[in-house]
Amino acid sequence: MTGRRKATTQISRLAHRAGGTAAASRMVPEETPVAFSFAGTTHAVMMASPADFEDFALGFSLTEGIIADPKEIDAIEVEDLGVGIDIQIRLKDQANTRFQARRRRLAGPVGCGLCGIESIEEAMRSVDAVGASRLTLQAEDITSAVHLLSKQQPLHTETGAVHAAGFYVPGKGIVMAREDIGRHNALDKLAGALAKAGIDGASGAVVVTSRISVEMVQKTAAIGASIIMAVSAPTALAIRTADAAGMTLVALVRGDDFDIFTHPGRVASGVAKHVA
Repeated sequence: MTGRRKATTQISRLAHRAGGTAAASRMVPEETPVAFSFAGTTHAVMMASPADFEDFALGFSLTEGIIADPKEIDAIEVEDLGVGIDIQIRLKDQANTRFQARRRRLAGPVGCGLCGIESIEEAMRSVDAVGASRLTLQAEDITSAVHLLSKQQPLHTETGAVHAAGFYVPGKGIVMAREDIGRHNALDKLAGALAKAGIDGASGAVVVTSRISVEMVQKTAAIGASIIMAVSAPTALAIRTADAAGMTLVALVRGDDFDIFTHPGRVASGVAKHVA
């Protein structure tokens, strides 16, 4: 495997403060184009942090519905092209047949593969139902999860410029976490890491450092988690999607305060607020 790059770079700057301006240095995160290629054809290109490429490829394949199980991937090869990273994902026969049919269905009139009404339908794809989950959290689990995730963000500690996604299991804490400049990328990398480790998504909750958009709900449902928690606010579409999927959406977790937007029954006690 190739594609190992530094995640950060030290740069020079002029730091202006109340006491004056002085030359200083700072660590900043790297970002690079990462292409996902299936059967030799590029399917998507993301700007991402150059780390955890195999987790990224596996997680993206799962959360985007390209595969239903990690066993449907035959091989993942990472190649550094200089200008970016190309991840070649080789699917096994049945998964490859499904993927090729999907590409033909999505092909627009200009051949971009992401055009037209088919792509709108793809963006608004149905979300896996997670309402049958019996997982419950205490109020202190929610505040603890965000606090514990902050301790597993070395790249953010160094740069102050990346997102994180973690997986919280009651009684165990954050059992897995991944960072990236993109909030969706961090969640995809987490999905891949969980799948590689054989961790059941229904056993815990997803916690993120970003706002919750509809894509974050879709990806959390694909992981199999019934609870998503975030430090920032959700969008209206994310709330409607989580509600329809039976997912508990908790946001604006700040200290001991948080808002529950959907399915509050999974939070057992000590609820600070419920936003209907």
